Amino acid sequence: MLDKSCKEFIDILSSKEPVPGGGGACAYVGALGMALGNMVANLTIGKKKYKDVEEDVKEILKEGEVLIQKLEELVNKDAEVFYPLSKAYGLPKNTEEEKAYKDKVMEEALYNASLVPLEIAKCAAKTIDLHYKLAKIGTRIAISDIGVGVLFCKTALKASKLNVYINTGMMKNNDIKNSLEEEINTLVSKYSTKADKVYSYVENLIRGNE
Repeated sequence: MLDKSCKEFIDILSSKEPVPGGGGACAYVGALGMALGNMVANLTIGKKKYKDVEEDVKEILKEGEVLIQKLEELVNKDAEVFYPLSKAYGLPKNTEEEKAYKDKVMEEALYNASLVPLEIAKCAAKTIDLHYKLAKIGTRIAISDIGVGVLFCKTALKASKLNVYINTGMMKNNDIKNSLEEEINTLVSKYSTKADKVYSYVENLIRGNE
C-alpha cells in the first residue's frame, strides 16, 4: 500500500475499495507521528548545545526508525487480514455442518484481524514513550513538532481500540475476547495519559509557562 504516493493512498482510502481502511490509516498516522519525532531527533544531533544528550537522542532515533518500519508493515498487514475475514462472511450456513465450519473460520479470522490493530496500538505506545523522552532533551527549535507527533501517535493508539472492538464484538469465545479487550484498554488508558502530558508540556513550553 505504501509503495503508492501519498495522494494515491488518500484517493484509494476515500474510495469504495475495501482496503486500506481504518486500520491501515491508523498505522500510517502512527508512522507519520514517529517521523515527526525522528525529525526533531535529527535536528538535535550534531548541535553543540545538545552534545551531552546526543547519544540518548541517537538511541531514540534508532528506536523510532524501527517503529516506523514496523508501522509501515502493519499498513499492509491490516489489508492482508481483511481478506480472509471478508471471505468468511460469505461462507454458506445452510446446514449444521456449514454453520459449525463458518463459526470456526469466522472466529479465527476475527482473532487474526484483532491482532493487527492491537500490534499497531503497541507500536503507538512505544512511539509515545519516545516522544516523552525527546520532549525533554530535543531541540527547542522544533518542539512544536513533538506536540504534533505525539498527537498523531495518540490518535493511532486510540483509534486502534475501535479496530480491535469491531472484531472482538463478533467473537464467541469470551475468554479470548475479554483478554484482547483488556490488553487494548490498558494500553489506551496508560499511554493516552502519557501523550497528554507530553502535549501539555510542549504547549506550556511554547507559551512560556515551563
